Amino acid sequence: KDWPNELEPLRKQSRTLVGPTLEAQHFALRFKTREEFEAAWPHILKVKSQGAPIFLVKGPNFFLGKEQAGVVVHCPPKGQWDNPKTPEAPIEGYPMESRSRWQWTNYIELVVDGQTVDLNRISLSLDMPIIDERFKAEKANGDASSPKPENPKPN
Repeated sequence: KDWPNELEPLRKQSRTLVGPTLEAQHFALRFKTREEFEAAWPHILKVKSQGAPIFLVKGPNFFLGKEQAGVVVHCPPKGQWDNPKTPEAPIEGYPMESRSRWQWTNYIELVVDGQTVDLNRISLSLDMPIIDERFKAEKANGDASSPKPENPKPN
């Protein structure tokens, strides 16, 4: 998809990464202020494929150069949508929350810090899939830190 002209001023503080295995493109958008992010947000949504999700994550973020807040737009390799075998659509067989399912689409990774990127200050459509990974690691670690019985009974 073409990028909205309104995002052009962000080019200087953004970066593009390509790869790792396919020539997938990852556009990392950094923001200096909350106002800058909020002004860009409606235009960022225009590049997301219809039906593709927004992944909510916490920083630091690799694509953003370890920044705590920003947006990463993940896109398939150039020309992929020209191939009828790889249309701009989710890949069946993967669960909704799997990024592999969305690799043929433009999907958004929103790095939330509550200050620059504050979910309470932006609009998210009710029909837009949201996958919240912000507390995923904490939930997994919570199970590992649960108290264990000192003398487990043999079976």
